[in-house]
Amino acid sequence: MASLLDRRALPLLFLLAACAVATDVHYCKKGADYPVKVSGVNMSPNPIARGKPATFNISATTGDQISNGKLVIDVDYFFLHVHHGVYDLCEETSCPVYIGDFVLSHQQTLPSFTPPGSYTLTMRMTGEDGQQLTCITFGFSIGFVPVADN
Repeated sequence: MASLLDRRALPLLFLLAACAVATDVHYCKKGADYPVKVSGVNMSPNPIARGKPATFNISATTGDQISNGKLVIDVDYFFLHVHHGVYDLCEETSCPVYIGDFVLSHQQTLPSFTPPGSYTLTMRMTGEDGQQLTCITFGFSIGFVPVADN
């Protein structure tokens, strides 16, 4: 009987684990037809721990090859703008980005004094000519309890 319950609970555990790392993504402008389509964002860890590295993996698709570009990342804490960063696209993924699926991977270590709570991240991707390729926004949380070193 216990093994039957374990087998029934396993899919639920996988579903809960998937929900713990994936987050809802929205385009900056509803109805905009961006050349790069974002299908999801996974964060690790989730919630993000203060003073520890956090990784944002952004799954996307492009219909055109991208040789280089920039990522502009802005973070708001409630209504306060708390971070602005400009990053080389080719440091966040392999360049050139060929037609099809690709993943941007951005790692950031937040200071240990970062306030816990809910944040909003906006990411704009531009191509080498400055053309906006995509713009997304999503929320994330920073944990209330710092993670202890092992």
